[in-house]
Amino acid sequence: MRNLLTGQIVFFSKYSKFSKLMTLSSTLENLSEVSKQILDSFPDSRVFALYGRMGAGKTTLIREFCSQLGVADEVQSPTFSIINEYKTPENASVYHLDFYRIRKIDEVFDIGYEDYIYSGSYCFIEWPELAEDLLPEGTVRLDISGENERVIRF
Repeated sequence: MRNLLTGQIVFFSKYSKFSKLMTLSSTLENLSEVSKQILDSFPDSRVFALYGRMGAGKTTLIREFCSQLGVADEVQSPTFSIINEYKTPENASVYHLDFYRIRKIDEVFDIGYEDYIYSGSYCFIEWPELAEDLLPEGTVRLDISGENERVIRF
């Protein structure tokens, strides 16, 4: 697939956790295009794991994914609730999980993550590092980095 925004291809080692060899550069002005391109690149994928430092823009990108999917609800980070559920106009569920406050893997099981991850609904996960081994095959992994302009690797 040709990258419409930067044309930049990044090569990762065979041990890379990222599922494609692509980067996109994003600012708030083109985030809508970038989020659409990512969703269009993975039409059959439903689980997206977002990596990045605090303030990298994980929630902002998820907010834009939800907008692309037609979610009208206010999208906020579920840092304290751990899971937020949003609805599309077709009444389909979109799940937003935030594992920032998870300290032990048992807590992931306690929230019933399998019900969300294997539901067939879109699932966007912030801070997935603790649950990395529990993510299903085919999870789209997005790494967000950069200061003024965000670079999204996948």
